[in-house]
Amino acid sequence: MKVLLTGATGYVGKGILPQLTADGHDVVCLIRPGSERKLTAAVEHMGAVSVQTGDLFDQESLEAAVAGCDAIIHLVGIIREKPKKGITFDQVHVTGTRHLVEAAKKAGISRFIQMSALGARANAVSSYHQTKFAAEQIVIESGIPYTIFRPSVIFGPDDEFANMLADLVRLPLTPVIGSGTYRLQPVARQTVAEVFTQALTREAAVNQTFEVGGPEQLTYLQILDTIGRVLGKSKVRKVKVPLPLMKPVINVMEGFSFFPITNTQLTMLLEENICQDGDRLYKAFSASPIRFESGIATYLR
Repeated sequence: MKVLLTGATGYVGKGILPQLTADGHDVVCLIRPGSERKLTAAVEHMGAVSVQTGDLFDQESLEAAVAGCDAIIHLVGIIREKPKKGITFDQVHVTGTRHLVEAAKKAGISRFIQMSALGARANAVSSYHQTKFAAEQIVIESGIPYTIFRPSVIFGPDDEFANMLADLVRLPLTPVIGSGTYRLQPVARQTVAEVFTQALTREAAVNQTFEVGGPEQLTYLQILDTIGRVLGKSKVRKVKVPLPLMKPVINVMEGFSFFPITNTQLTMLLEENICQDGDRLYKAFSASPIRFESGIATYLR
């Protein structure tokens, strides 16, 4: 199958691309002009991979990229807005997806795999989840056979999630926003790559939406302790920062890219990020349910 992959240079894309080629698919990577070098080393030892420069807001380049393809895996998304540069959740998630779907319909694409997010819903508190849900509706209403995946936080080599928390755990005191009892369901990038690739040819996945989580629901405090064990710390000393103290700081600092959290991310963290039916994914796909501790132990030092 010939597959157009958007977001190939991103963290998830770098995990899915080798899985696609290993399974014998030909892959066209839609890459923004100037970003080609990010894939050069990665594709040297892979199968049939080609690069098409363009972006989601250049319809001509989209149509050129989709031409001759059988399927699309759409991964492009942002977790942080940059309004001054025109980079917003609505623009990237909703408008970008609409443009790609329009090109897909013209090209007669037979399968559309959409990367959404766990927590996406119509009445979501965060604009991130609202726009992810709106993008899902565009895909569903397109008439193209689809599969939508809603992953929880994703971990794996060179991730931002576990590596950033590891930096905090290495501190003499690890800050915790609020109670730390809110739960997450970390899922390995390997698992994500497996289910996305299998969805291309698995008929049972057609016109279905799947939550994507790992085999464990862990509180934020448990996640920190797990990382501490992997790093060889006998105890992770934590200091809890009350929300009334943290929110004003985030209001001031979230505009700076170096600051690790935004109000949107805080909202999503506090409302938890767990699957309602986590087993359904593993019944539908031949995927690896990788535990968080064993997974991060392969790359955290």
